[in-house]
This record gives sequence, structure tokens and C-alpha cells, in this order.
Amino acid sequence: MFAFKALVIAVPLAALSACVVAPPRHVVYTEPGGVVAEADIAPPAPYVETIPVVPFAGAVWIGGYWGWQGGRHVWIGGRWEHPRAGYVWEPHHWVSAGGHWRLMGGGWRRG
Repeated sequence: MFAFKALVIAVPLAALSACVVAPPRHVVYTEPGGVVAEADIAPPAPYVETIPVVPFAGAVWIGGYWGWQGGRHVWIGGRWEHPRAGYVWEPHHWVSAGGHWRLMGGGWRRG
């Protein structure tokens, strides 16, 4: 009887031990304007930010975006910056690529 009870307990436990829950994949790069992160999870819907009062004349609002840290999406809040003559801001953005998502880095581009 003891052997039967042990078997009844051991079989489901053995089956569970084969289950592996892998964290979402992510790869971080440092290339300016290139891929910043890669994830298997689509980013959430954009967060609606309240834009604070302009801190100085000519300030450019750089909107926030969903970043990737610690195996999950995190909101990176927007900020004010000084404009750069001859440049335009290209925001960070996610693109779908073969079943996963890539966060493309934003930055100032010649315009």
C-alpha cells in the first residue's frame, strides 16, 4: 500500500519537473539608433502622458516609450530637451520581427 501511495505522488511530481517556464527572451544592444532590446512579448498600448509646462523657450518634447528591463516592459517617461539645429527627433519604437519584437532606439537624426 505504501508503494502505491508513493507512486501516486511521485508520478505527478515527475511530470511537473519536466515543465520549464522560460523567461521572455531579451537581447540588449548598444548601437545608437539600432536594436536596443528584443522580446517575445508585444509592448502594451502606448501610455498617455501628461506633458508638463515647457521649461524654456524652444524646448522639444521627447515622448515616452515602452522600454525593456528585467524581463518585462517598463514605461520610460518623456522629457524636454534643447533642440538641435539641423536635426529631428526619431522616437523609440517597437517592430514585429519573425514572432518576436524589437525595440529600435530613438535619437536625433539629420533632417
